[in-house]
Amino acid sequence: MLPEFRLETHFSKWEFKARFHMTASDAESMSMRDLLALATPAEREEFEGMWLGYTETFGAPDLRQVIATTYARQRASDVLCFAGASEGIFAANAVLLDKDSHAIVVTPNYQSHETLPMAICDASGVALDPEDGWSLDIDKVAAAIRPNTRLVTINFPHNPTGTILPLDRYHALVELCRKHGIYILHDEIFNGLGPSGTEHLPFIADIYERGLSLNVMSKSFGLPGLRIGWIACADAQLLSKMERMKHYLSICSSGPSERLTKIALTYRDRLLARNCTIIDENLPKLDAFFERHSELFDWRRPDGSCMGFPRYKGAEGVEQFTRSLVEKSGVLLLPSTIYKSELGTVPTDRFRIGFGRKGIDAGLAAFEEHLCGL
Repeated sequence: MLPEFRLETHFSKWEFKARFHMTASDAESMSMRDLLALATPAEREEFEGMWLGYTETFGAPDLRQVIATTYARQRASDVLCFAGASEGIFAANAVLLDKDSHAIVVTPNYQSHETLPMAICDASGVALDPEDGWSLDIDKVAAAIRPNTRLVTINFPHNPTGTILPLDRYHALVELCRKHGIYILHDEIFNGLGPSGTEHLPFIADIYERGLSLNVMSKSFGLPGLRIGWIACADAQLLSKMERMKHYLSICSSGPSERLTKIALTYRDRLLARNCTIIDENLPKLDAFFERHSELFDWRRPDGSCMGFPRYKGAEGVEQFTRSLVEKSGVLLLPSTIYKSELGTVPTDRFRIGFGRKGIDAGLAAFEEHLCGL
């Protein structure tokens, strides 16, 4: 029995009730009409005239081909599509791990990266260091490795801090795992998203033969309604095992979503530029807001993604503060207690704030008004 998914339970209660969703981890979405407006007449016909039957378990061949073009070295045959990123996380852990394995995950993390391996085998956490810009100490990863370590799971740009691992540490991690024959599952769903000019890490599948690149349409592209994700990996045998695991899960993806995803990825540069422009507009507003209230908050500008992880310095604590904020003023934030880990200590004085959507001014105004009433 898996434990309650704290983040999703929190969102189930508040996401569609709060007036100001200020903690979203996805970029601004768009209507189907606006997405189809990008398409050529032939691409629109592919969508409107499609046959509504089952699709291939691996994903439509032409979609996988377009996904492969987002990488430097991947082919369509290296791509397996999923119904969102969560299905991919489940399949990867279920196939790679067994009761005799050991897994390493960074903390804080998206909860399934921790609870799924823990449900299968022994797992260890390696905490990101807030005093080091929330970076990862590769020596600590090395110290956590056991003879039976099978998987290391990382996530950069990181949820919830927005940190991007320095490139030299990234390559050091790859070399460490290569030495020990360990797979790396890299949750790369925020790759490409951040302030203009952000330097993102290369995709793990492009630089490591045992790297699993997890991506999805939900975050950087701002299209969570499509429910299309994928894993790219050069290990054909592993992909085949995950495909057979998918037979027990979604079986195949939604055909209409595959057509729309192909259109979105064909014009991905436009979508990413649009979403990064929104971040460029919103980040200075957050900088100014937290500077005005520096007695209450410590703010570190994130490296990438569309979220940050400020520290709250009020005496009542972050959980009571965020609860009061949403109940009295309709402003939804995500307290760091949601990110608590069984594998290590996570700071309990932080909260996640998002800045990838339009309309941030109204939320900040309500936030500011609430602070004036304290």
